[in-house]
Order: sequence, then C-alpha cells, then structure tokens
Amino acid sequence: MNNLIDNIKKYCPICYINTKYDKSADFFTNSNILKEIENHSILWDNYIPYFASNFEIPNNKIDSPLIDGTPLLDIYNTKNKKKASKMLIKADHLLPIAGSIKARGGIYEVISLANSIISKNDCKLNNLSLSDIRNLLKQYTIIVGSTGNLGLSIGLSGTYLGFNVEVHMSNDAKEWKKQLLRSHNATVIEYDADYSFAVSQGRISAQKNDKAYFIDDENSKTLFMGYSTAALYLKNQLEELNITVDSTKPLYVYLPCGVGGGPGGIAYGLKAIYGENVHPVFVEPTHAPCMLLGYVTGLHDNVSIYDYNLDGITEADGLAVGRASGFVGKLLENHLFALCSTSDEEMKKDLILVKNILNEKIEPSAAAGFSGFNFLANSDFSTNFEDATHIIWCTGGKMVPISVFNSYLI
Repeated sequence: MNNLIDNIKKYCPICYINTKYDKSADFFTNSNILKEIENHSILWDNYIPYFASNFEIPNNKIDSPLIDGTPLLDIYNTKNKKKASKMLIKADHLLPIAGSIKARGGIYEVISLANSIISKNDCKLNNLSLSDIRNLLKQYTIIVGSTGNLGLSIGLSGTYLGFNVEVHMSNDAKEWKKQLLRSHNATVIEYDADYSFAVSQGRISAQKNDKAYFIDDENSKTLFMGYSTAALYLKNQLEELNITVDSTKPLYVYLPCGVGGGPGGIAYGLKAIYGENVHPVFVEPTHAPCMLLGYVTGLHDNVSIYDYNLDGITEADGLAVGRASGFVGKLLENHLFALCSTSDEEMKKDLILVKNILNEKIEPSAAAGFSGFNFLANSDFSTNFEDATHIIWCTGGKMVPISVFNSYLI
C-alpha cells in the first residue's frame, strides 16, 4: 500500500484493482433491489410530460444514446496490449434538460421533492397543470452544494417547476455554469473554497429556513436511486443491439467519479441486473482521487486528499472533490472492480479524440473513463477483456459554450 500512496501523492496516474472485489457476491441477487429501482423509474414517467412542454425529450425518457465507439477502439487497439472487440459510449453529455450524468440524480430528487409536497397538500398530480405546480412549489426552496453539474441540473429543473433554488458553488465551478444558473433565476453563492466547504454552507443555509430542502450529494439515497435507474435504460439498449452479457462476454463500465453518488448509483443498478457479469471501474483526476484514497486506505470518508497534500486542482470540475461519499464507498466496497486516476492531459487528449473521430462535444471530466479502459487493456487483471462489451460513460458536455469548448482543443 505504501507504494500506491507514494504514487498518489506524486500525482501519478494509477489503476488499483480492488482487493475486496467479490464478483460473485450475493448481496444483489438475494434482495429486492431491482424491484426498488424499477419502482423509482415510474416516478420519472409521471413528470416527463411537464418537462416535455419546454425541453426536447426524445422517446419521452430522461436517457441518452448509446453510441458506437468502434472508430475509437480501432485507434486504442493499435496501442494497447489487449485488443477489445466492442466499445460503446453512453452519451450522458446529451442527456435531456441538463446535459450531464448529474441530471439523473438531480432532476430525480427535484421531482421526488415536488411529488412529496404535492401529496402533502392532498393534490393529485394528474389533476395539476404546470402552472398549478409552480404556484404550489414557489413557497419552497431547494438548496445544494456543487462543483457545477449537480447544481446546474437542480437549478434548471427546480426553477422550471417553481422552486426557489440556491446553489452553493466551490471555487472549481466554471463561470459559464454560474451564469447559466442565474439566467434561470437560481441564486448562486460562490466560495473561494472547495466542494466540501460549499456543501457545508448549503447545509447551514437550509437549517435556517423551515421551507427549505437540502439535497445532500454525499449521502442522499434519493439522488443515488435516481442514478440507479440508468441501468434499466442501458439494459434495454443492449437488448435492442442484441448484445449478450454473461460470464464469457462480461460488461465493463468505466465511470468518472467525483464524490461518488452518480457512478455509485449506476454501478449499483448494473450489479442488480447483471450481478457477477458486470465489472464497474471508477476513474478520477490525479489531483482529486478521493474515492481511490478511500479504498486504498480503507478509510472511505474518513480520509481526504488534503491529508496527503494533494491540491484538488483539475479541469475536470465535476470530479474536483476532496472527500468521497462514505455511504457509496462502503456500500460498494466489494462491488467495484477497479479504481483509477488519470491526468488532465490524458483527459484532454481523449476529449480531442472524441471530437475529431466521433464529432461529440464532451467535458474533460466526461473523458476520464477512456483512461480506465486503457489501463485495463494493458493490465493482467481483467477477465475476458477481449470478448467483453466496454462502455465508457460520458458525463457532460452538451451545454458547454462553444468558446469554452474550443479552449479545450488548444
């Protein structure tokens, strides 16, 4: 472990194969987890008509396309030791409404809060117009701490439904995201401090308002379950493509990781569906590998990147987190195959490749998963790698202003 810690402290990109990984663990198969996830997906369907009146929502689903990554795979295979046969891109950078993976949890928690308030007021959703909902919700405030995309998804969806929204943003948050939130009448409070501090201040603010709801990115089960429903949509997409997932043709999924809620929820959902035949891999920036540190040390949320003098400075703003979610880390302790860290330079290189080859516009954080794939392609630890389906989960990018995106290409 000392060598791993030394390399982490030196900002070296690494791949840690989880020593506690138990692909045959029966935690998921012997529970009602899948049924619970399916129940959560129903709430999405009830609220989509209200959003569809203003946002483009293909197929009436808050979901994203599954893009063929073969052109990229042809390039990677020429460089890597192992030659994979199938790569797909889960394009959450195109997700409706907010254009990021965080929208899966953020919007879901917003509609969950709306549904709770509507029920408490003895109203039935199908009897309410959008105007009725806004009149009811305008007396309530949603508060969240964010580095960017979670706040953006909650700000856009929350103000649309009538909530007041207050977003406490760390010094990693991009200026264009703050401006976009303000243009949608969300209140943005900025700090010259990191993500954890912004979250703590949001929590304090919520305690002062008896009609405020604090959305806790570190510990919210509602956010987590919102993310988990993505697994159901992915299952349907793979079936439509006649892609088999079994012991000889497993599924590797590469998920960029910040605090851990988004990738954790998706990994949780996929494990509930595919069990031992899916292998989740988390990927973080070398300057903010909080989940990686939590696993390597076994301390989870009791360790911070600052304990090892890491600075947390990265272009991947959605991943710029100093302390991981203990809730997620402990829950998935035996269910993550690997945790990797990658440099900003590597993310930028893959971002440019995605633009040039696939003509897709993604954020630096959304490119992190490609590094996880390349790590395993050159390791001795992956099982049936060549015959597996490899899915790179791209997490954001659609809403990036073109001037900002062009700066990534330089």
